[in-house]
Amino acid sequence: MTPATEAILCYVTDRRSLPAVPADAAEDPRAAQRKRLLALVARAADAGVDWIQIREKDLGGAQLAALAGEAARVVQGRARILVNDRLDVALAAGAGGVHLGESSLPVESVAPWAKAHAPLGFLVGVSCHSLEMARRAESSGTDYVVFGPVFDTPSKRAYGPPQGLARLAEVCEQVRVPVLAIGGITLENARACLAQGAAGIAAIRLFQEAGDMAALSAALRAGR
Repeated sequence: MTPATEAILCYVTDRRSLPAVPADAAEDPRAAQRKRLLALVARAADAGVDWIQIREKDLGGAQLAALAGEAARVVQGRARILVNDRLDVALAAGAGGVHLGESSLPVESVAPWAKAHAPLGFLVGVSCHSLEMARRAESSGTDYVVFGPVFDTPSKRAYGPPQGLARLAEVCEQVRVPVLAIGGITLENARACLAQGAAGIAAIRLFQEAGDMAALSAALRAGR
């Protein structure tokens, strides 16, 4: 596909990887962790990050909906909130889309339903680990694909060895929907992903550990 003029930046959340709250802290550790995550979400929106994927797999439906709803209020329309896995939660929380993984409802069912019934502009995306998966997702009506892991990263080792830049380029060339690269993304190799045709990048640690989110966002966009 033809890359977007400006790279799509997607911060994927993982509150459990945030630094632990000190043992003598007066505040409940879980509440403090949640507060820090929402502060990061706000910083990402302030910095111009386009999408924020709420990926907190340990939370039940009610907890996830509450968190996604709070995130939507925090960003105040400056970024699109996506909910990982749960279409029902995304709709209940008023999120801007759902991101489907291997354990989610199949994209073949979700995408056509969303086109007919979800609010206008609601996105359906899917994680893919092969060209075949990406083609199938596209034919099912997905709005975008997240492909990876492109590089080695602990959070994606369960999905097999890194795909590498050559396979990323192949997927970008063969499908027409936007392809975001994920897995071991750094500021340095993000430019290489964009050069292979990726429409953007998705990452946890790159954004979550950034000292200056605005500077990071500007540097990533300069790599287009």
